[in-house]
Amino acid sequence: MNGDSFASRVPAYQERLRRSLDRWLPQETQYPARLHAAMRYASDGGKRLRPLLVYAAGEVLGLPPTALDAPACAVELIHAYSLVHDDLPAMDDDDLRRGRPTVHRAYDEATAILVGDGLQALAFFLLAHDHGSGLDPLQRLKMIEVLGDAAGSRGMVGGQAVDLESEGKSLSLPELEALHIHKTGAMIRACLLMACYAKAPLDSAHLDALDRYGKCIGLAFQIQDDILDIEGNAATLGKTAGKDEAAHKSTYPAVMGLPAARERAEELFDVARAAVNVFGAEAEPLVWLANHIQGRNR
Repeated sequence: MNGDSFASRVPAYQERLRRSLDRWLPQETQYPARLHAAMRYASDGGKRLRPLLVYAAGEVLGLPPTALDAPACAVELIHAYSLVHDDLPAMDDDDLRRGRPTVHRAYDEATAILVGDGLQALAFFLLAHDHGSGLDPLQRLKMIEVLGDAAGSRGMVGGQAVDLESEGKSLSLPELEALHIHKTGAMIRACLLMACYAKAPLDSAHLDALDRYGKCIGLAFQIQDDILDIEGNAATLGKTAGKDEAAHKSTYPAVMGLPAARERAEELFDVARAAVNVFGAEAEPLVWLANHIQGRNR
């Protein structure tokens, strides 16, 4: 790209994602109208971190944004669905998300379940049907494979299941790390891998570097979330603070202590930045994102 920081392009990517989501999400007037309105409600707002990781990795690899719109939308739809289901009374039982009532509060529980189902299905539909990306069918199939694995029982859903099973229990550090590598890390890693498969042919060293970056950022992000759950408040977080402690969950600050948890997160961010040194100056978008995530307060 040009010599400007990735920060200068973030608003354009966020607007690009907004337009892409608007194109793929069913209109509120389409049958069944209430469900489609709720799907749009669930998909609105947020930091858009995961799509930004897709676009940043694509920049590093020299890809045009058109090759990245479908995977960026797909990861955001999976993320939105996971939040809708996480907030349900049977799971984390939360009333606030992105500074607004959660979907089951704004609508009802049954609608929230169906919203999650619809968003998840749409993510895979658009990867299969996006013919304007310039990607060949094998590339799109590989993206579907990566996203399905990361979102399923061997990834995010599996991590969420273990998280629910672990309430009220004291996990060891390796157990906690394994939980979050699946629950949070798998989807963040998928963002990097999907961008990789939009590039053909891809150097194996570059694939390994981006994979390592994704693993480290995913785990660091979760440690940071645990810290913010203690130190943040609902006004800045956009969700209820202190939920982990109230649910007697094992977290990094609880297992390691707050100073050690901060140190571990910093170490992971450093390893992530070092991993993309192989790209030289072209790594700036991912280095900027690592710095941005490390400095977040919500």
